[in-house]
Amino acid sequence: MSLLLCRQEHVKRPYFMEPMGIHLYSSQELSYVIFNHPMLVLDDFVDERLLTFLREELNQGFLALKLERWLKSGESPDEALMIILQECDYYSMSEVGRFRQMAAALRKKHPADFMRMKADELFSLGQYGRAVKLYKELLDYPPGDHVDDLFFARIWNNLGSCYARMFQLDKAFKAYENAYKKNQQEIILERLYDLSRIDNRLALNPELQSEITEKQQKLWEDKLIRARQKARDSRQVKELETLFQQDSVKRRAGETELICQWKQEYRNMA
Repeated sequence: MSLLLCRQEHVKRPYFMEPMGIHLYSSQELSYVIFNHPMLVLDDFVDERLLTFLREELNQGFLALKLERWLKSGESPDEALMIILQECDYYSMSEVGRFRQMAAALRKKHPADFMRMKADELFSLGQYGRAVKLYKELLDYPPGDHVDDLFFARIWNNLGSCYARMFQLDKAFKAYENAYKKNQQEIILERLYDLSRIDNRLALNPELQSEITEKQQKLWEDKLIRARQKARDSRQVKELETLFQQDSVKRRAGETELICQWKQEYRNMA
């Protein structure tokens, strides 16, 4: 992931935004992350590491001091984020006001729903390992009026999607089975069917198999065929085929770059 913004500031040590797996090089990028990913910054984001980045890399000593004093005051830590948005002068006052309202609305969410939204945000950013950690914590949440079977079905389903993206198909299959026990949605049954067709070690139990109609099976098979064809025609596959057609020097250079890219993507999943 990268951020395309307009101001480049000279920093020797960029700020690593761990939940997103990216480095921030300017106050504008910092503002962008805060404004567009509130779920990732509402808890303990403004800390000594961020203050050091503001002081030593962005030459924002006054802002760092202001934030430090605010945090020591014991007032709402969310207001520290508003201070950053205001002082970095990237968003208008009306936009900062909208962010304040959004943060206040998020704080009113049920704690389990708040954690689920954070996990969903991490999933959308490809941070599957971090999302898995939160989803698993949510599965231990005490059941209640809000945390019901439908809630747990959603968590199991999202957990299964994380495992599938991490190619841990056996864990994905088990998670989808648990999701289907909580909520018998057709889309979950389809995912179980797809995994059973992708990996022959994963077999649908007779009860689940009996629920699949001939019409559903034909429809899902057709979708799988189209998905496999789309995968074969993807840009990444074409690039890989082109790489292997090049001479040995260019191929080795391309292989090194591709392996580095895969390693980074894997680190982001973990």
